[in-house]
Amino acid sequence: MQPNTVVLTIAGSDSGGGAGIQADLKTFSALGVFGASVITAITAQNLSGVTGIQGIDPDIVKKQLIAVMSEFPIKAAKTGMLYSQEIIEAVADVLKQFGSIPLVVDPVFAATSGSKLIQDSAIDALIQILFPLATLITPNMPEAEFLTGDKVGSFQELKNAAEIMYGKFHVPILAKGGHLNDMAHDILFDEKGMTIFSREIIKGVNNHGSGCTFAAAIAAELAKGMGLRMAIKNAKDYLYNALKHSHPLMENISVINHFWNWT
Repeated sequence: MQPNTVVLTIAGSDSGGGAGIQADLKTFSALGVFGASVITAITAQNLSGVTGIQGIDPDIVKKQLIAVMSEFPIKAAKTGMLYSQEIIEAVADVLKQFGSIPLVVDPVFAATSGSKLIQDSAIDALIQILFPLATLITPNMPEAEFLTGDKVGSFQELKNAAEIMYGKFHVPILAKGGHLNDMAHDILFDEKGMTIFSREIIKGVNNHGSGCTFAAAIAAELAKGMGLRMAIKNAKDYLYNALKHSHPLMENISVINHFWNWT
C-alpha cells in the first residue's frame, strides 16, 4: 500500500456487495491505496435489481465528509449514487471548503438492472453544482443520452456525445462504451481533444458494479499522481482483468473479481 495515499468514495451502499461503496473500497484496496467512505444512501439490492432505497440525512452526510476530510490526507475522491438534491448540496459545500482535490464524478442515474438511483429534482443539482467541481465525469451511454438529449447507440454517436458534453459542461468527459456490441470503447474528450481507450468486451460475466469500479480505479490512479490519460488507461486495464478473471459466485453466474491478481 502506498503511504499517505487516501482516496475517498462518496456513494451509496450496495447490500449485494458488487457496486457502490463496497465495490469502491475493494478497488482501492486492490490498487494499493487506503479507502475512506461517506455513505449517501442504503440500498436493498442484489444482482437482479433494487428493492428499496433509504437516503441518509444530508446533515449526517456532511458530518461524515467533514470528519474524514479534516483527519485524513485525501489525495482524490469519487462520487457515485448521491440520490437527492440536498445530499448533493451538502457534498459540494464541504468539498469547496476543503479545497481542490482530483474528483471523479460518476453520474449515477440508474443501476445496471435499470433501477432508478436518483430523484428527479437531484439531476439538475448534480449538473449545476457538482459537475463544475469535477476533474472527470464518467457517463455511460444511457447517461450520455440523457445529458445530450441525443441517441447514443453506436461508436460514432458515443464520440459525438463526448464532444457535445465537453462543450456543454467544460469539464473532461469520459463517455463509457460498455454498452457497445463489439469493443468497449471509452472516449475521453478534454482540452487536448479526443482520446480513445479500447478493450474487448468480456462476455458471460455479470458486470454489476463495473461503472463504480472503473471510476474508483481512476480516482485511485489520480491519487497516486498519474496524469488523467494514464489514470484512465490503468483503470481500464484493471477493470478488464477483473472481468476476464471473474469470480464464480454461483452456478452460471460470475462477477467482477476485484482481487483477481491476488489469488
